[in-house]
Parts: sequence; structure tokens; C-alpha cells
Amino acid sequence: MPSSAGHHEAYNRLHERHGSVNTVLAWGHARAIENLLERGPLLDPPPLRAVSDQFASTKSTVERALMPLGRSLTLVQRHRAEEDAAVAAASIVARNEYLERMKRLEKDHGMPLPRGASAAVEQAARELVARHGAEVLPRVAKMHFRTRYRVLGQPEPPANPWAPRGRPKG
Repeated sequence: MPSSAGHHEAYNRLHERHGSVNTVLAWGHARAIENLLERGPLLDPPPLRAVSDQFASTKSTVERALMPLGRSLTLVQRHRAEEDAAVAAASIVARNEYLERMKRLEKDHGMPLPRGASAAVEQAARELVARHGAEVLPRVAKMHFRTRYRVLGQPEPPANPWAPRGRPKG
């Protein structure tokens, strides 16, 4: 089994269950807060607040996702939260982990996997599917993106009415 298997599949399952990127992000933030707080006595002094970037239009998106321990903290959400050194450090660690996992996926599948949404991404996805079959796609890609439908020759869903005009989501 590839060394990075499961991570994209888990994301795809979460997106299917939650229905949007923002609710997946909110769940992830809440889960991370809960995981840290479960360390209990190791947190000395215990934290009083958590700081998060505000990625949703309202702060209630993350607040609703908080779990029991997370609700004991003051949650501070703001745009450009990476101005806080702890948030910046967490962002750097997360980005490094993402890049390392993508490198492993490229090695596991023997080809570059470009990021984003472009003709190069679609071409690489088509090549990946040609080499390994359509079942590989959920292991390396976010399946709610429109690229998935194009690569698999499936009809694209209608554009989201809330997406900015001229820029369909995905």
C-alpha cells in the first residue's frame, strides 16, 4: 500500500459527510483543539484560548464544531491569524506535512502530481488514471473538484449559485 494512502480518501469521506470545505475545515480545527486538550495535565499551564484563522463568513462555523473540551476555551478567530506566531508555526508545519505527503504520492505513483486547477493538473490526472485506473483518483485528489468529472468523462454538476460569478467552485 502506498505510504501516503488514506489521507485524500479520508478528506473525501469528510467532505461527503459534511458537504462543504468550510465545515470540513471547522471539524479539523475542532478535532485538533480537542486532541491537544485531551493531553490534560501535560498542558501546564492549561491553555485559556485557541487562535484560528477565520476562513468562513461567520465565526459560528468553527464554534459549532467545537467538541466538549474545546468549548472550555475562548476561541479567537480572525483574518490573517498567522500574524500570531503560534498560528504561523502551525501553518508552516501543516504546509510541510502536505508537501511531504505529496512527494510520497508522486514517488508511489511514479509521476509528478501538480497542484491546483489547470490544464497541467487535468493532463496529469488523465495520465494517472491511464496508468493505475480510475480507482486511484480518490487516493490522490479531492473528488468534489470539477477536475474529477472532466478527467473521468462524467457530466459536471451545475455551478453552485453562491460561487463568485464567472468562477465555478472546483
